[in-house]
Parts: sequence; structure tokens; C-alpha cells
Amino acid sequence: MSVNLSAPVAADLLAINGVRIGVTEAGVRKANRKDLTVFLLDEGTAVAGVFTQNRFCAAPVQVCREHLSAGTAIRAMVVNTGNANAGTGAAGLANARATCDALAKELDLKPGQILPFSTGVIMEELPVDRIVAGMPKAIAAAKADNWATAAEGIMTTDTLPKAFSRSLNLGGKTVSITGISKGAGMIRPNMATMLGFLATDAAIAPELLQPLVKELADGSFNRVTIDGDTSTNDSFVLIATGKAGNAQIGSLTSSEGKQLKAALLEVAQKLAQAIVRDGEGATKFITVKVEGGKNEEECRLAAYSIAHSPLVKTAFFASDPNLGRILAAVGYAGIADLDQTKIDLYLDDVHVVVDGGRNPSYREEDGQRVMKQQEITVRVALGRGDAAQTVWTCDLSHEYVTINADYRS
Repeated sequence: MSVNLSAPVAADLLAINGVRIGVTEAGVRKANRKDLTVFLLDEGTAVAGVFTQNRFCAAPVQVCREHLSAGTAIRAMVVNTGNANAGTGAAGLANARATCDALAKELDLKPGQILPFSTGVIMEELPVDRIVAGMPKAIAAAKADNWATAAEGIMTTDTLPKAFSRSLNLGGKTVSITGISKGAGMIRPNMATMLGFLATDAAIAPELLQPLVKELADGSFNRVTIDGDTSTNDSFVLIATGKAGNAQIGSLTSSEGKQLKAALLEVAQKLAQAIVRDGEGATKFITVKVEGGKNEEECRLAAYSIAHSPLVKTAFFASDPNLGRILAAVGYAGIADLDQTKIDLYLDDVHVVVDGGRNPSYREEDGQRVMKQQEITVRVALGRGDAAQTVWTCDLSHEYVTINADYRS
């Protein structure tokens, strides 16, 4: 079940000149399932990425970091589902590198030009032989308009593939953007618990890509949470092929740099929100806005305190306006000098709390009316300043427990 989310229409997804994608069934964990995806990137493509902050990070994350930091031009990526290749020690690293070696051999590239990604069950040995055996089929299937199939091919517990596109005009040239992501559980932004691939044909100075991908992650995937768990395999990659023919963007603060960044952020936010909408067992999509803070950090702390609270999330699942749980979460968020007498709380258009206490005009039936909606906005005003932050989350249902109890079966 997902909240107001539908599968992408393949015809609506824009091909990115310079990117071809192939998908196949390699039997990594289960038969008859798309589970191996390759991205083939034209020469001259720039690539940057951000990864999990979990110190127990997966082998492919370690190899991706090594290959990107070496500065060698990235020409291909390989993604497998069903097996995370995490918690696998030295053997896991060897297997991740063997995957790169095999794809490099198929494409006549160097292993350092390959980025590997894995998602799935932790602490099981990666079946490299199946992945290597499937590579020729994936390569043979590669084509530019394969984004919808790729979105399906990187899924694990997702109920729907996630993909979005948009275009814009830069200096008289049409620039295209397309992205896919996967994620439904073990979601806690730090970087972000997911796999995400965002590509554009815009010409942009390669040195701008790393700060740009970090900024995009901070404005999208780092603002979502489902269950508070930071995964071992989080990866978000930005690809720029430079094939659109626009004058190269040399600054993110230029007019065209701002236009491109805004368009990329729009797609990244849609992908991030889709992960929340497809959260394991989710029945409601919740926007948490905290405003009136002294700085963005304390607003972020309060927003995540609300969004992570099991008591808050289960109340939303039950459509129970037990809203003292939200106030409690703000109170333990870690804002040492918080003055509770200045706090206001709103559920959509309903003013629940004024100056730290129940609004005399608040009626519980109004709160329950909002709580029954599929999409809800929680707004907290701290009364301390002008800073604000927004995060997105979902409710916590019985189905979440069922999905995760049965995950390996």
C-alpha cells in the first residue's frame, strides 16, 4: 500500500542523452525478478555521490567512495538487488571489486571506472557468479529510454517503482532531468536510506557536481524518515552528461545555475517523498514543519523528534488526535532553553495549541477530522526566531511489523 503514489509511465520519463540503462533477471536472491541493472555512461560524463553515514557501511559503498575519490572518469554503474553485500567483511570487499572487474572487462574499461551498488539482505555473501553471468544480458538490453524498467529493477520491499522527469530551457537549449530511487523501510536520513540516481544532460563544470549533490541530498533525501533506521547501503548519485548543448554552467549562484539546481531539487524531492509515500505499511503522508526557531538546526531537531516518535506515528495511524505526544517530542528534541509557553501547534488549518497550552477554541472532532486524512501537515511554531525546517514522514502501522518480520522469508 502506498499513499497517493502511482507507478511511473515509461513514456513520461525523459531519456538522458549520454546514458543507457540495461536491466535483467540474474537470480541474485529470487528467480523471475528484475535484479541486475547497469548504467552505461558516455565519455565526458561527470559523476558525484553522497553515501550513508552509518559506520558499518556496505562493501559497495566503500568501493564507490574509493573510485570517486581517485578522480578517474566513471563510465558505468552496476546495481544488484536482493543482497546488500553488507556485514560481509573482507570477502564482501573482494566481491564488490570482482563485480567491478567483471563489468570493466565486458566494457573494455578500467575497474576504477565502475561504481557498484547493492541493496537487500545484510550479512549474506554476494552471489558474484550470478551477477557476472547476468551482465552480458543487461548490457545487451541497454537503451536510453529504459528508466521505468530501471526503477523497477532496483526495488526491494517497495510496492511501486519511483521515477520522475522534468525539462527546462537553459540559454535556448532544452535540458532534461530524470531520476529514480528505491526505498521503503530502514529509512532514516543520514545521508538517506535508499538508492537514488539522478541524471541530466546539462553541461555543468565537473567540480560543481560534488557540492551540488550534497546540497540536493540535504534538501530532499535528508529530510525524510520512515522508521529512524540508517541503512548500511545509502547512495545518491548525480550524473551530468553535458550533451544538452547549453553553455557550461560554471557557478551554482549564476542565473542558469540556480535554474538548474531548482529543477534538480524538484525531482530529488519528488523521489524522496515517493519513498515516504511508499513507506512499509504507510497509510498516511505527513509533512512536519517547524518554524520560529533561533536557527535551522534546532528546527531540524524538533521536526525529526516528531517524525521519529513511535507514539506520534502510531497515533496518526489510528487517527487519534492524542496531540500531547507531539508536544512531548518537541520537548525532548534537545533545545535546552526552549520556552514552552511560546509554542503553538497546528494540524493543517486547526490551531491546537496556543502559548504552550490547549487552544480554548480547539475541538477534538476538528483534530480527528484532520487525522483521518491521507495527507497531513503538522506545523509547530517555537516563537524563538525566524528559522524554519521541513521534513516528511509517514505513520507506523501493523503492516510495518509484518513486512519486517517476514523480510527474509
